[in-house]
Amino acid sequence: MLATQQMLDEMRNIIAVLVGKALEGDTNAASIVLAKILPSVKAQAEKVSFDFDASQPISDQVAQVLDAVAAGAVAPDVGRLIIDSIKSLADVRATEELAARIEALEAAADARA
Repeated sequence: MLATQQMLDEMRNIIAVLVGKALEGDTNAASIVLAKILPSVKAQAEKVSFDFDASQPISDQVAQVLDAVAAGAVAPDVGRLIIDSIKSLADVRATEELAARIEALEAAADARA
């Protein structure tokens, strides 16, 4: 525990030196500070709002998203994310339905045996 605290203290000192050098104009120090010390900024998709009826068949849901993209209500990259999400959900549902059908067939086969 003591060794960990000492390492943290040393790291704080190193960071302080790097930041100081970066502020003095040392571009190498600035590069290290920006690349390693500051947290990475992750891209986030914008929030969108458009008419969407999730109770519709999958093809209609995708068409709704494409209509929103065409109308400019949804950016094309965000539309792709939404369509990919719809596809993933459809895949999960298909897998669940297939598993249920297999269970029903096995139950029916066991009942006949």
